[in-house]
Amino acid sequence: MTETQSRAGTFALLRSFPRSVQLLVLNQYGVNTGFYMLVPYLSMHLTGNLGLSLAITGLVLGVRTLSQQGLFLIGGTAADRLGPHRVIIAGCALRSVGFAVFAFGTSVPLLLLASILSGLAGALFNPAVRSYIAVAEPTRRAEAFAVFNVFAQAGALSGPLIGSALLAVDFRTVAIAAAVIFAALTLAQLRFLPAHPVERADTTVLRGWGAVLANRRFVLFTVAMLGMFALQTQMYLVYPVLAGRITDWGGAIAALFLSTTIFSLFAQVRLTRWFDRRTSRGPAITAGLALMGAAFVAVLPVLWAAPAHTAAQVAFGLAPLVLSALILEAGIMIAQPFVMELIPAYGNSNISGTLFGMFYLVSGIAAAGGNALIGYGIDLGNGWPGAVVCIVLAWGSAAGIWLLHRRNLLADPAGART
Repeated sequence: MTETQSRAGTFALLRSFPRSVQLLVLNQYGVNTGFYMLVPYLSMHLTGNLGLSLAITGLVLGVRTLSQQGLFLIGGTAADRLGPHRVIIAGCALRSVGFAVFAFGTSVPLLLLASILSGLAGALFNPAVRSYIAVAEPTRRAEAFAVFNVFAQAGALSGPLIGSALLAVDFRTVAIAAAVIFAALTLAQLRFLPAHPVERADTTVLRGWGAVLANRRFVLFTVAMLGMFALQTQMYLVYPVLAGRITDWGGAIAALFLSTTIFSLFAQVRLTRWFDRRTSRGPAITAGLALMGAAFVAVLPVLWAAPAHTAAQVAFGLAPLVLSALILEAGIMIAQPFVMELIPAYGNSNISGTLFGMFYLVSGIAAAGGNALIGYGIDLGNGWPGAVVCIVLAWGSAAGIWLLHRRNLLADPAGART
């Protein structure tokens, strides 16, 4: 990296990547904007506008999550065998259709169809996009994924804001607008995203999966990283619950999300570059995981805090919670780009999609199990068992990555220190 590149901002760094990577980074902004315009308000629509029971609402939402998490491996394998650009286009198109069905569907079968289409869409383009970037920018993967994360976070911030504004009209307007965004992304990929040549597979799909599972170093790395994905989702589970214990003020949760998103927008590229210049991948990921565990040490005082009644008490009670959320976000920002960089380095470029798909499938299962365990712990007493589970998961993952690093079992991506 040159000194000029080192001083360049996020947008200048984005312009230094190939056009295809630039397009996919902007595409991810659109994907998250469209997704977060609709999904946060979906349960309100199902129970309020359509009058569905909580059981049916949970079923519809659960089917979407299961369709996505359970089919990541299918999407990744399809990217390897059909080409990631085709799978990205198919995913965006399917989500456009799925969100359009949410706009007009009122019966349970139609809503379940919309959930399946929307979830399958994510299972297709999520591993395919990452596989494409890994192949298109093999020497600066960590920086590419850092910029990718910045735009993804920006979309996650703008989506709910746009969605809440359109919700003043009605939910159908929100869903149609989100569907239009994904339709526009589909057309953009069709027009501008170049195809990658795909080597003809010399094995069956099942044998390909077996070869990935037989890769001992990849399996150990995936198992060691389970803690990161279990803790990433806690911004949507633990933190809103704890904020609700402190105050009934609805803006408390929004303040948490806003603070972490703004922090990510300004610090992601700087943190990635700082660790890239000063350390190897193992210590960088270990540091990120250790910080994620420390975030739940910082949250312990909140567990014993009394409900706030005045503005001063609210500010005093939320301060350690915001600090904890920022520490968690810092840990994610440090670890995640290097994790994304290492995943495809465990095999040849022609199986990068399968590697991402397998990694996200296992991580999704672990995150679901981790959420159940952490949620149960938060419900016990004042919630300290849940915080302890988070600390153990994060520091256990940190120890696992450090051990793999010390034994030279981490992958050696192109252009990265070992």
